[in-house]
Amino acid sequence: MMETDTAGASQFADVGLIGLAVMGQNLALNIADNGFSIAVFNRTVETTLQFAERATEAQDVRATDSIEAFVAAIARPRKVLILVKAGAVVDAVIKQLLPHLDDNDIVIDCGNSLYTDSERRTAELAEHGVRFVGAGVSGGEEGARYGPSIMPGGDPSTWDELSPILHAISAKAGLNNDEPCCTWLGNGGSGHYVKMVHNGIEYGDMQVLAEAHLVLRALGQTPQDMAKTFTAWNDGRLQSYLIEISAEILAAVDDDGTPMIDVILDAAGQKGTGKWTVISAMELGQPVMLVAEAVGARIVSSFVETRAKAEALLPGPKAPDIGDLTVEQIESAVYAAKLISYSQGFMLLSAASDENNWDLDLGAIAGLWRGGCIIRAKFLDDITAAYTNDVNLENLLFDPVFAERIGADQGGLRATVLAATKAGIAVPAMASALGFYDGFRKARGSANLIQAQRDYFGAHTFERVDRPRGEWFHRDWADTGAAATSGSYSA
Repeated sequence: MMETDTAGASQFADVGLIGLAVMGQNLALNIADNGFSIAVFNRTVETTLQFAERATEAQDVRATDSIEAFVAAIARPRKVLILVKAGAVVDAVIKQLLPHLDDNDIVIDCGNSLYTDSERRTAELAEHGVRFVGAGVSGGEEGARYGPSIMPGGDPSTWDELSPILHAISAKAGLNNDEPCCTWLGNGGSGHYVKMVHNGIEYGDMQVLAEAHLVLRALGQTPQDMAKTFTAWNDGRLQSYLIEISAEILAAVDDDGTPMIDVILDAAGQKGTGKWTVISAMELGQPVMLVAEAVGARIVSSFVETRAKAEALLPGPKAPDIGDLTVEQIESAVYAAKLISYSQGFMLLSAASDENNWDLDLGAIAGLWRGGCIIRAKFLDDITAAYTNDVNLENLLFDPVFAERIGADQGGLRATVLAATKAGIAVPAMASALGFYDGFRKARGSANLIQAQRDYFGAHTFERVDRPRGEWFHRDWADTGAAATSGSYSA
């Protein structure tokens, strides 16, 4: 067994961490940087030893070579962080841990787990007297090392014990840069649900920027020109991590001087959180349409060879001209599409909170996304303020500030979608944002015909504009007489 004590240190570590891939190593060093002693374990002992050697004298990192030694090295009630591949591997690690844990010990899953798995694990571990927390962690490798956004949920009795550590290691935001980007979210799988929606919004943001770069190229900008455009955007209201790194990507060149963006294959991967967001939105009846289009665009991108054949066979516009579109209009399109996407995301969070009795604080969620995470942006300060100013805000677009902004920017979104469509440039996320906006802002749309069709072929009934909601009718459509509407049905 390895030595778990360090000279002059407490016999037991403050916290333990299992899983020493890059994210796990960086999070462990972050914890140690903030003055907490940490026991670590990895299924490959050599990895554990190599990692422990990286620690400085100021970092109290204690290597262990078995689950038994690992658990024994942690102060009770134990706090055990797990950073392994989501799914069956998490369950396998928990199964290894359980025989060695005591009542009131805490297991914290910091991976990208599906929220329903966290719901299940919360209940299953409670049966063994062990408390479970599902904590979404966003920020990538750098965030884990120097301060991620952390989204915990599960057994609420754990928060007083976990908050000193999680607050210390999280990113900081606010005017004085002293507000932790970590707050307790709710019961069960709420933490991983919020992280899932974060990732879905991230898919949407990335797709909108990818579309903007295509339109800018059609406008005649080179990658170097686009890098300057994105840098200028990052100095304004679009300031964000994704804009910042996009500018750096567009400025980068390969060894022969070719822009890197031009040598990268047009095929985007995904790990499932965007898909999970869309599935949950469909189950809850929420129109997270922009994220759905972003997921769809990644799927289309995977058909590399098929798209090459299609380009040779399928015609586009005879004169693919972007017209007189301006960079300023494209900037407005990006802002408007982002605002619409976030409004959809927060609609989903609100519906999930109601469905699962999580009592999510939407303002607090926007607040913890202001730093550390991939979607961190200046924009989120305004969203935090919107939900702080009106805790009962029905929709983000109803906030007076955002209502004014979408009114000013919807023209740029329309112009960009129109110009791109006429030029044969696919902008599914932007077009989806505009479609939602125009459907959402009209008291009467097109669903009356759909309801009539459903009643015609399936007797599914319909409501009438001249009768109360919830009163249902069926018509004998073969009879065109005025008295053909008959029967009132309960919903």
